[in-house]
Amino acid sequence: METDLYRVRENEESSMTPRLWGLELNPLIVIGTFERGMSLKEKKMSSRMEQMLGAFQSDLSSISSEIRTLQEQSGAMNVRLRNRQAVRGRLGELVDGLVVPSALVTAILEAPVTDPRFLEQLQELDAKAAAVREQEARGTAACADVRGVLDRLRVKAVAKIREFVLQKIYSFRKPMTNYQIPQTALLKYRFFYQFLLGNERATAREIRDEYVETLGKVYLSYSRSYLGRLMKVQYEEVAEKDDLMGVEDTAKKDILRPSLRSRNTIFTLGTRGSVISPTELEAPILVPHTAQRGEQRYPFEALFRSQHYALLDNSCREFLFICDFFAVSGPAAHDLFHAVMGRTLSMTLKHLESYLADCYDAIAVFLCIHIVLRFRNIAAKRDVPALDRYWEQVLALLWPRFELILEMNVQSVRSTDPQRLGGLDTRPHYITRRYAEFSSALVSINQTIPNERTMQLLGQLQVEVENFVLRVAAEFSSRKEQLVFLINNYDMMLGVLMERAADDSKEVESFQQLLNARTQEFIEELLSPPFGGLVAFVKEAEGLIERGQAERLRGEEARVTQLIRGFGSSWKSSVESLSQDVMRSFTNFRNGTRCLDPADPAYHRFHRVLSQLQLRALPARAELINIHHLMVELKKHKPNF
Repeated sequence: METDLYRVRENEESSMTPRLWGLELNPLIVIGTFERGMSLKEKKMSSRMEQMLGAFQSDLSSISSEIRTLQEQSGAMNVRLRNRQAVRGRLGELVDGLVVPSALVTAILEAPVTDPRFLEQLQELDAKAAAVREQEARGTAACADVRGVLDRLRVKAVAKIREFVLQKIYSFRKPMTNYQIPQTALLKYRFFYQFLLGNERATAREIRDEYVETLGKVYLSYSRSYLGRLMKVQYEEVAEKDDLMGVEDTAKKDILRPSLRSRNTIFTLGTRGSVISPTELEAPILVPHTAQRGEQRYPFEALFRSQHYALLDNSCREFLFICDFFAVSGPAAHDLFHAVMGRTLSMTLKHLESYLADCYDAIAVFLCIHIVLRFRNIAAKRDVPALDRYWEQVLALLWPRFELILEMNVQSVRSTDPQRLGGLDTRPHYITRRYAEFSSALVSINQTIPNERTMQLLGQLQVEVENFVLRVAAEFSSRKEQLVFLINNYDMMLGVLMERAADDSKEVESFQQLLNARTQEFIEELLSPPFGGLVAFVKEAEGLIERGQAERLRGEEARVTQLIRGFGSSWKSSVESLSQDVMRSFTNFRNGTRCLDPADPAYHRFHRVLSQLQLRALPARAELINIHHLMVELKKHKPNF
């Protein structure tokens, strides 16, 4: 206890802090502790200490109250400071938005519109006008002080912009002007129209209407002029209504068209298909006056490609410009585009409709269809949907015409009378040659973007051509001549189709089956006179062996002996005769080789039959011609084919 009292005294003398080891002490408790066991002097000292500690406690309470008061005053001052700063910020924004600096006034009144300062201050003017309108809506009285100044600056800016943009638009009207240059220059000032749209809609509408009217006339004039000059470099000789597949192939007697010697060129694709190749499709457009100087001429599909590629390029550029400069999209952009390009598109459609009314070139029309399909894909890749309706309208003109021409050719073949075609021979007929060229052309084009309707029409044409070939074959008196005619025609059509169409196409498969069937029949017909007995015996013997009746061959010794000696005495002359006959019969020597080859396998089979136990001891076997000798002799004739 004494140690505790000493510590209290030390703390009192040093810091006068009523704490014991960090604990706050009650003065009464401390004094009471002191009083126990103290003298009178010490009690007096304790009383004074009690008074002093009480006063100290009172002072501490007063200081704590003052601190709380100061904290409250500080918080209130912070709130007032934040409020004043917020008011100052908003008031500063309001003042900044309403104040019109001298740089803005100078730039709007004096700087040319092409000066970057004018565009910069125009944007500032637009922002201030928007701010004033917003504050006026809130009832800010200070707006009345600057409204007049801003209105005068707005009127001046609108006048300068209107004059500048209209001059740019009027420059499109000058003859031989490349309107793309001023059009591109206008894109640098697209904000001008946005400013007019937000501040002077009447002027914005005037500029838009003037642009639509001017560019509409420019596109119409350029397109009409280009189309007119383009058609002057078309081939002078074009297909007419009598140039059909089933019409007789005679030279034109018209002295005005002496160079058109054959209708076959109308049904041949040649190099015309390159117009839809990737390199040719997007090649530079044709220049008519250059072609005229070089005396160059082009088929219709080449002119169509050039015209529509120019239309595609201009339309894509125009649509993107409209969306960018006039700040429109969706239906509004489509409407504005058609307001500019509508007359040009209508003129192009009318010209195409007029041309197709007298067009009988199915290949040209079909190529034009595929050109449109590809251009439609290109427009989609360029994200320009504005021409979608136009492409549909063009296809709505081309498809019916193509189907009509195809049906006319089908009907011409169906109605062809072979007896009116004059002298016939076993070579490929010109109508089947026309069909082969025409069908292969359409099939090769259609493979790029298949169309089921085209295949149906070609199927109808194929049926009529097959029927026609059979009708012509029936005009020959002998079956051999009929077969030669059929083989020559089927082989020719198959060969032409395989050059352009895929090997697994329906047309190739169909004619391959027909060719194989008629070839097999012809082989039997060809081998029947010289080797008919031998072939018949081989078939019978093989049948007996297959059925397990080989013993019946023992009764055929005399017949076999006669066949061996007959073959040995005549086989060389027969092979020579067959070779000459085949050479005269087939235009394709490979067919001759194919028809002569079975003589070798037939004799092989005859040897195998004679090797049977029942005929093995036949004396005439010694007279058999050596197979190797026969093969050597046959090879002498094969190189001719």
